[in-house]
Amino acid sequence: MIDKLQKLEVSAEELAVIEAALHTQSKILNVQASAGDNTGARAQLGKVKSALARVTQLRPAKSDSDPRSCKLGWFGKPSIFS
Repeated sequence: MIDKLQKLEVSAEELAVIEAALHTQSKILNVQASAGDNTGARAQLGKVKSALARVTQLRPAKSDSDPRSCKLGWFGKPSIFS
């Protein structure tokens, strides 16, 4: 079996842009699919969700030492429930 996967180098910033675009596309397709019996939108939505899941897995995890990774709760204080 021939491996059809290709390698692509993408920066973390570019990956974030791709992920945001896939989220937007998912929302649009979700509205289209719920608007009626639109099987084309549902099929495309499944593909977009699959791609989004893959991109999310490839995204580098934020380290705990990164101050931007701290989630802020009410009143701008760090949340203990993150």
